[in-house]
Amino acid sequence: MATAAKRPKVAAGGSLAEDGSADALSGFLDWCEKVGLELSPKVYVSKEGTVSDYGLLAREDLQMGEVLFTIPRAALLSQHTTSIRSLLEKDQASLESQSGWVPLLLSLLHEYTASNSHWRPYFSLWPDFSRMDHPMFWPEEERVRLLQGTGILEAVDKDLANIQLEYTSIILPFMESHLDLFDPKLHTPELYRRLVAFVMAYSFQEPLDEEDEDEKEPNPPMMVPMADILNHVANHNANLEYSLECLKMVTTQPISKGQEIFNTYGQMANWQLMHMYGFAEPYPGNTDDTADIQMVTVRRAALQGASTEAERQLVSEQWDFLCQLEMVGEEGAFVIGWEEVLTEEELSMTLKVLCMAAEEFKEFKEQEGWEEDTEDEESFTLSNETIPRLKASWKKLLHDSALLTLESYSSDLKAEQDLLNDKVIYGKLSQREQQALQVRYGQKRILHQLLELAS
Repeated sequence: MATAAKRPKVAAGGSLAEDGSADALSGFLDWCEKVGLELSPKVYVSKEGTVSDYGLLAREDLQMGEVLFTIPRAALLSQHTTSIRSLLEKDQASLESQSGWVPLLLSLLHEYTASNSHWRPYFSLWPDFSRMDHPMFWPEEERVRLLQGTGILEAVDKDLANIQLEYTSIILPFMESHLDLFDPKLHTPELYRRLVAFVMAYSFQEPLDEEDEDEKEPNPPMMVPMADILNHVANHNANLEYSLECLKMVTTQPISKGQEIFNTYGQMANWQLMHMYGFAEPYPGNTDDTADIQMVTVRRAALQGASTEAERQLVSEQWDFLCQLEMVGEEGAFVIGWEEVLTEEELSMTLKVLCMAAEEFKEFKEQEGWEEDTEDEESFTLSNETIPRLKASWKKLLHDSALLTLESYSSDLKAEQDLLNDKVIYGKLSQREQQALQVRYGQKRILHQLLELAS
């Protein structure tokens, strides 16, 4: 089992009763029984033997396919189960937002601060929100110093702007029209921001049926007691299954007595884990890690390779054409994994078009980019096996784009390698510095691997 990192979770304090953690846990387990949450006698919740803080451990050996716990849907905390659900339904139209999270966030704002909330024993295991350590709570200088080039800075900037907009344009007007339930002095922008981070790190979204994936909006997030105690690793050993009446956590491989049980939050790169959950999986544990090459970086590399004004003009026309085909955009990125390119179609088409001579591009454009491909189809599979066999012009463009991407970081791979190899120095780094180092290092290793493949 790969080393796992833990989302920051500590026994709640501040606005909640200062229960001892043992009392909080027994109160939560009593509540689970009352709401019909069935926990297998083969597992137990503990702080001992876990990555850190609470986790789920095997009391005895488990086989693949065993149900660890079953949660009735009535025990989930969502916009459909909160005590203010009828109010949220009535005002549904005014609560629509880009994130789709507003109804759950209003439910949490209310339930978290209501002394008689049905979910109070569940809240007692929640974090003290002032100690959540997502990058959005870091000082900007520290964010830039540690995370430049990783993609997290841009994601955090978008989050903070959207949170501010949602609070002022949707949350505040709703609260002001329901002052019997909300108090803007208590339900502040800061508490709202902390709750957004909490939903990022602890909520679940039920997947859509395959036939609905293209037509329907994603399901809104919900809080799933017990399931959110489990940690994540890429090589997980349990998975949450959904049915009409309940949710079940089921083992996906045999688990030995005493082992921690890990869920998956999906195939997530370290930068996504850091952004949404506040941790990274230490190298080389995260087999789902990726590095992004910004689409505009590939354009910049192509322009750098153009030696005349006519060639630069051609690159601009080719880029505009790729935009029309919706293969590229000013804010998009090509995603490179350990084994293959995850945005293969887009990157293949981009390399193909940007490496065309003027005459070839003219013909291609006249056929609207969809002429019959006479080339070996394999050349369009971008993997570790096929990249070395690409045309020289394609490899050069890919190589130059990876080099430009590496220049966007504030340190090089060797410096990161030395830090990771020196256990004493690494041990003296702060938690933030260690996590950020893991994010940067994984990305740079992937980009350096790409450089070698495209040499």
